[in-house]
Amino acid sequence: MGAQLRVYRRRIRSVNATKKITRAMELIASSRIVKAQQQVAASQPYADALYRAVSLAASNARGDHPLLSKPERPKRAAVLVVTADRGLAGAYSANVLREAERLSELLVAEQGIEVSYYVVGRKGVGYFKFRGVDIAHSWTGFSDRPTYEDAKRVAETLLEAFLKPDSQGGVDEIQIVFTRFKNRVSQTPVVLRIVPLAIEEEVVAAGAPITTARPHRPVLPLYDFEPSADRVLDALLPRYIEYLVYSSLLSAAASEHAARQRAMKAATENAEELIRALTRQANQARQAEITQEISEIVGGADALVAVTQGS
Repeated sequence: MGAQLRVYRRRIRSVNATKKITRAMELIASSRIVKAQQQVAASQPYADALYRAVSLAASNARGDHPLLSKPERPKRAAVLVVTADRGLAGAYSANVLREAERLSELLVAEQGIEVSYYVVGRKGVGYFKFRGVDIAHSWTGFSDRPTYEDAKRVAETLLEAFLKPDSQGGVDEIQIVFTRFKNRVSQTPVVLRIVPLAIEEEVVAAGAPITTARPHRPVLPLYDFEPSADRVLDALLPRYIEYLVYSSLLSAAASEHAARQRAMKAATENAEELIRALTRQANQARQAEITQEISEIVGGADALVAVTQGS
């Protein structure tokens, strides 16, 4: 019984140490969620202004821009899959990879489009390499703290592949599979097509009232483009695509922190429950040891009395 009691106590100490680690990781993830949300909120004014400028430039451009025109028969698509660099985040990466597999099945089986994978995060890289799937390009080391420079590198690689001719391995469209952050409880894997861009916006003269049919549409002023709307569009569209990638990375980072926070909270609660169960078992083992010792003492005393009376 003494050896069993020592085993229980050793396991309790081990689970307590694990509980401290999971609790610390939960607090770290909670603080990083707030920072990620602040980054998303801080980038929103820039996104609104950029979207308006791109919409106005597109409406005033004369020719069809390659980033806006959709090919009649696309042959190859680039799929950017945003996963995590580290684990302990529950099913966060698994859900994104499952959504990427569904998208690939849709593109390949139903539309006959070949898929080229571009992966962010070590979890996604390991997943595709384990299954022998070729990866066109991968990035690691910034899934939980992405910067605009990281998004710019990713966007430049994707745009380079898009602008290549088909004979050199170019792609006809670019899709992003990432986790959209709604709140700390709800995060949903989504698919976003960033190229060809689909921009729909009305050009309204400055000072004109908003129609009651579309009260949510913003009032957009009229601009004069120098040297031309086409040249402005050439400069703005890559920036807009960079922002779309950056926004996806920020949303995925916030979702990763939220998933890790929930997973570590569940692990902490499970550790507490396991400690309570082990404590009960240790108490039972101690009581059994005490009972056994008392029984041995009483039995020894009875035997001594019987020997004494017999003599």
